[in-house]
Amino acid sequence: MKKKLTSAYLSIFCTEMSVIFRAGIPLGDAVRVLLADADGDSRTVLQSILDGISSREPFSSALEKSGYFPAHIVGVVKAGEMAGRTAETLTALGEYYDRMDRLAVTVKNAVFFPLVLLAMMSGVVLILITRVLPIFSEVFGRHGSRMPPLAAALMRLGQWLSSISAVFAVIFAVILLIVCVLRFSVKIREAVFAALKKRYGGRGIMGEIASYHFITVIALCVESGLKTREAVELASAVSGGTARTDKKNAECARRLRDGETLAEAMGGAGILNAREAQMLSFGARGGATDLTLAEITRRKERGITDKIGRIIGRIEPAMIVAVCVIVGVILLSVMAPLVGIMNSIGG
Repeated sequence: MKKKLTSAYLSIFCTEMSVIFRAGIPLGDAVRVLLADADGDSRTVLQSILDGISSREPFSSALEKSGYFPAHIVGVVKAGEMAGRTAETLTALGEYYDRMDRLAVTVKNAVFFPLVLLAMMSGVVLILITRVLPIFSEVFGRHGSRMPPLAAALMRLGQWLSSISAVFAVIFAVILLIVCVLRFSVKIREAVFAALKKRYGGRGIMGEIASYHFITVIALCVESGLKTREAVELASAVSGGTARTDKKNAECARRLRDGETLAEAMGGAGILNAREAQMLSFGARGGATDLTLAEITRRKERGITDKIGRIIGRIEPAMIVAVCVIVGVILLSVMAPLVGIMNSIGG
């Protein structure tokens, strides 16, 4: 596959295509209209699709040959074409990628804001021990006194940090270089993220997100009319990449081969909890597997968002309290003796 398209772009693209199919507009004409207003990567993507459509290929084949779209999109659209549900399938894909985009933003914010707060806290403490405490030390010296041991130790730490400021500058430059490389080199960024995902993914909240991706793709495939085993293969490709997740996905596929229902396989593999598996089983008996899976994905998304919100809600106040305590202790350690000196002078 060529350059990876963002979830936001895929959501807009699939939604626009679903409107075109529902309206019955000739696909080639519609893509030409979109192409006239497109630029950059969007223009390249649309042109590659138009080339496939001009060769009288099915829409799914045009997506596949363009090289821009992941395999599960191609597979789901192909299944939708075979079932005569292309518009509905594209609508579902648009909603899926919209949810993925919102979830990605939530995760990024959960990481970004605490890091910004940590950087600000570190800056405040650093300025305090490298710039403010030396001023207090001069005041104490003028009155023939010494700073308290804690404040003196922190001031020496600040002096030591100031003496190696060149090292910090080099470290900052290296970090900035790494950030720039990750920002502008897609291949390196994807390789780094894949390595981190393989090493640390599949646990805790990241494991829940992987399960959510798996269930959501299964729901898409079922709605499009794709066979269950093929749906599991596509879902495994989307959600996999870590040892724990791959093990769950493989276990689900094995259970399906052994004759278990989708609910039993996903529950037994640990992708669904007992309550969700039971709910899916009831839905399947009533012929509402797709609706049940859609409801489970909504609950999963809400649960993940709430959990991330709770984590942020604990981290940010704790960090604020920590910096207030640190700054307060430093200032009190010098202000209390200084007030005593001032009082003695005044007396």
